[in-house]
Amino acid sequence: MAAPCYLGWDFSTQQLKVIAIDEQLRVVYEDNVHFDKDLPEFKTQGGVYIHSDRLTVTSPVLMWVKALDMILEKMKSSGFNFSQVRALSGAGQQHGSVYWKKGSIHILKNASSKLPLHQSLKACFSVSNSPIWMDSSTASQCSALEKAVGGAQHLASITGSRAYERFTGNQIAKIYSQNPEVYMQTERISLVSSFAASLFLGAYAPIDYSDGSGMNLLQIWEKVWSVSCLNACAPGLEEKLGCPVPSHSVLGPISPYYSQRYGFSPDCKIVAFTGDNPASLAGMRLQEGDIAISLGTSDTLFLWIQEPTPALEGHILCNPVDSQTYMALLCFKNGSLMRERIRDDCASGSWDEFSKALSSTVAGNNGNLGFYFDVMEITPEAVGIHRFNRDNQKVSDFPKEVEIRALIEGQFMAKRIHAEKLGYKVKGKLEVQRESPDHLTPTSLFSLLGSVVQIFTICTFSLIYMLYCIAVPRTRILATGGASHNKKILQVLSDVFNAPVYTIDTANSACLGSAYRAIHGLVAEMNVSLADVVKLAPEPRLAVTPTTGAEELYRPLLKRYAALEQKVIYNPTSSCLAK
Repeated sequence: MAAPCYLGWDFSTQQLKVIAIDEQLRVVYEDNVHFDKDLPEFKTQGGVYIHSDRLTVTSPVLMWVKALDMILEKMKSSGFNFSQVRALSGAGQQHGSVYWKKGSIHILKNASSKLPLHQSLKACFSVSNSPIWMDSSTASQCSALEKAVGGAQHLASITGSRAYERFTGNQIAKIYSQNPEVYMQTERISLVSSFAASLFLGAYAPIDYSDGSGMNLLQIWEKVWSVSCLNACAPGLEEKLGCPVPSHSVLGPISPYYSQRYGFSPDCKIVAFTGDNPASLAGMRLQEGDIAISLGTSDTLFLWIQEPTPALEGHILCNPVDSQTYMALLCFKNGSLMRERIRDDCASGSWDEFSKALSSTVAGNNGNLGFYFDVMEITPEAVGIHRFNRDNQKVSDFPKEVEIRALIEGQFMAKRIHAEKLGYKVKGKLEVQRESPDHLTPTSLFSLLGSVVQIFTICTFSLIYMLYCIAVPRTRILATGGASHNKKILQVLSDVFNAPVYTIDTANSACLGSAYRAIHGLVAEMNVSLADVVKLAPEPRLAVTPTTGAEELYRPLLKRYAALEQKVIYNPTSSCLAK
């Protein structure tokens, strides 16, 4: 009998990817279909159509279906044994939406296994080109939604985010307002993730809590649709969306279409699909207290949060691997391109010279702080280069090595400040008040570490005190992306957050996370955590630990940086614009 395996799919912007893993979590198969290259008949660029207004961005729904047909045929030709697949799950680019025409459910359920799926479904979509995450054409719908629920902050408090043009509720509102007859012809609205799950299920798959959090429609606390948000977008919307479900839900067995055409076992289970960012959280194996930082063209933070506080910046989503907790997303547009520009200006284009400059300057940069935004930043909304000396006076330039440290420290201080605004807390291994050892008495320590004393009654006070002194932070930072290969940059990151930094390989993290979630879905109802499921996966590699005294040094600097950031936001005309 063939060894069991699990499939993870990723319906991303530019390609469809699949990974198969065995029960030891080893990748045993991977493949992809690149939309522009492999499906040229759709004439996409980067997998999308950018419309003449430069704001509207869509992708053809049938392209996604045909890509699935193509990749399954490739797997079949390679000899892949579909009968060994016990479960599958997947991810879709977040926020995109698919509109199923009335009557499509019957075609989906009864698709002939003699035909490629795209031929059976070609007349099933009331909107042939799906709005996707790159679209920014719904400014008026965003304003209307925020107004309808009592303002941007109130909307964030309900749904986890203020109104964003790419978010699905606003896209639905646009379709209803511009093409009401198309909206009325639609019997089901899916996210890209639940649409993809529907293809495998042979029925309309529900939207999961995590991807549903990126719509401006879901009450993230109660995990039900917000009636006020639905009503602000379009009539009868709840029925078209269906009921959301936990992200680990087993939706049912695979459609007979796949058993008949490809040889899948009829017992193969479909686990709810989710968004690509939530799936990446699973693929990076984040745990409670972890932060993942992707240092790429834009810098992205993924946070695992117990008690979030939604704000006007960033996004709070339901956690895809633990329904009782949350994840946060923060995006910083000025990432690697900004670092490369300062490297070119101040270090002769050399990363070695850049690293030497970081090493030659002291942590805290003698109080010099900088904000570096070549393009309009998302978090916070500001643009230009802003430099401040230790007395908070604006200055026009820094020495080159000071400029380099100001850039890196500033980027990481912004990340910690905005993570904490969303409710993230950097935690030590021992939950203690940050007081100096001079104020700690044997009584307070034994109270603090009562459980330790009960277990190890032979421990002396000096041993417990030593344990307190050497306690390492429980927060872990998992770094990925180009800059994660530079240890000097990672050292600044570690010092600013007062946490150890680990590096991880996140190639295809959404795809891999989907395969992990397929395994997890089969056992989640038995209170087995994803962490238990992925124990055999390779551990992150420890790169750097915080320098002694870093927390005391950066705590006042973080307060200064946060205060100066307000000046940068509210006084954009006073900036020293990038040269």
